[in-house]
Amino acid sequence: MLCRESVLPVSALSSSVGRRRDIDPLELYASAIDTSDYASRVAPVVRRLVPEIGELLDVGAGGGQLGAALQDRTLPWTAIEPSPAMCTRLAKLHSPPRIVAAGWQEADVVTGGHDTVLAATMPALFDQPAEFLAGCRAWARRNVVWVVPAHEGPRGLCFAGCLPSRWHGEDETPGINIVLRRLVADLPPHDLAFVDWTFSGVVKDLPELSTYLADRLGWAAIDERRPQLAAHPAAQAKPDAAGGLRLNIVRKSAVLVWGRQ
Repeated sequence: MLCRESVLPVSALSSSVGRRRDIDPLELYASAIDTSDYASRVAPVVRRLVPEIGELLDVGAGGGQLGAALQDRTLPWTAIEPSPAMCTRLAKLHSPPRIVAAGWQEADVVTGGHDTVLAATMPALFDQPAEFLAGCRAWARRNVVWVVPAHEGPRGLCFAGCLPSRWHGEDETPGINIVLRRLVADLPPHDLAFVDWTFSGVVKDLPELSTYLADRLGWAAIDERRPQLAAHPAAQAKPDAAGGLRLNIVRKSAVLVWGRQ
């Protein structure tokens, strides 16, 4: 963890416990990726392994930050994304993709219609890696690129990395270990590289975030751990120059590439 400086007393945090507006988990994550160095660190590694991206298909594109950093501005690109909120974000990009508003299994995408197929940090990488890889390879003319979590730590609840493992209770096995273990042995990636980056979210209302995290963990409104949970991000946050408080969490990703033989 990078942040250490305490910025708010626990009393100020606990006064807001139990009161929060609805927070969309996908929007919370996408907003933090906006203020992270994720795309700027990962995109050069992908480009080193795949110098010519060509026509890009971004599967489970989310906010589209990595796809936008990789896509060739002279060529069209496509994003598969089922979330309406993320589709709205994608449509506002400087060079927006053609949006397929569906899950990857229902998406109407032409076989062999894209040079590079990208998939970054989405459930199918862990839930159905062999089936998902087969689908990606069917869509790709040249390369399939996966970006998989490779850090030892939580991968689910946004900002769980600010909390003790005894609270978030997630499996902290590096995601890359799980994915490679579940892939069939005769389909290993042709290239694999690792990249370090920092998940760095700017939080405007830290008590609200703390309440959100406690609610997502299923804690009762009177749970005595809520003030303790509020103290954890407060002790790690640093003032951000643009306003709000910045929470930094060290991350590592693995970039896997399959090319056509």
